[in-house]
Amino acid sequence: MFSGDHSALDSHVLVLNKHYAAIRVVSVRRAFTLLFKDMAEIIAVEDSQYLSYDFESWRQLSDHRSKYQHDRHDWIRCVKFELAVPRIIRLLFYERLPRQPVKFNRRNIFARDGNRCQYCGEKFPTSELSLDHIVPRSRGGAASWTNIVCCCVECNVRKGGRTPHEAHMRLISEPVKPKRSPVVTLRLSSEKYASWKQFIDTAYWNVELKD
Repeated sequence: MFSGDHSALDSHVLVLNKHYAAIRVVSVRRAFTLLFKDMAEIIAVEDSQYLSYDFESWRQLSDHRSKYQHDRHDWIRCVKFELAVPRIIRLLFYERLPRQPVKFNRRNIFARDGNRCQYCGEKFPTSELSLDHIVPRSRGGAASWTNIVCCCVECNVRKGGRTPHEAHMRLISEPVKPKRSPVVTLRLSSEKYASWKQFIDTAYWNVELKD
């Protein structure tokens, strides 16, 4: 149905419930599926105002923007036209709020630590990182947010089955449980997701990344 460069197809869309509360993040394909089914509308933030569009009005707006603001948007191509990738959609009939905590998994730990080894401070590709138990499992260390950190291979080998104190190594930051999805936190640092910020209150919302 859609084609486009990888940056557009790999973009993500913030989903709001009926009352404009952030509830999750979905793929571009999922967002347009909801729009096609008239289950959602697009929300654009312009000059601190919320403007809403259904699929057809967004298609018309995209046609205009493709001529005058093409560089300001990601684009996907359909058979007969191009569509600007929306950043936010609002579900028209869904009112509930998310209650799930941030998932404790490898992706979120890497995102929390910014793909940076928590001992030497160097940044690495995910493929070159491992997870380290600060207090080793052999010593009763738990698999928890506060006891697991990103670690490069060299530092992991150096530390071995010891505590950082025993290995004469220091953590560059104290590991904590994130209040919201660290993957979303990383996306908020990107200018193209700037419109998300006013919908995500760190005191209340845990926005979980889903496909």
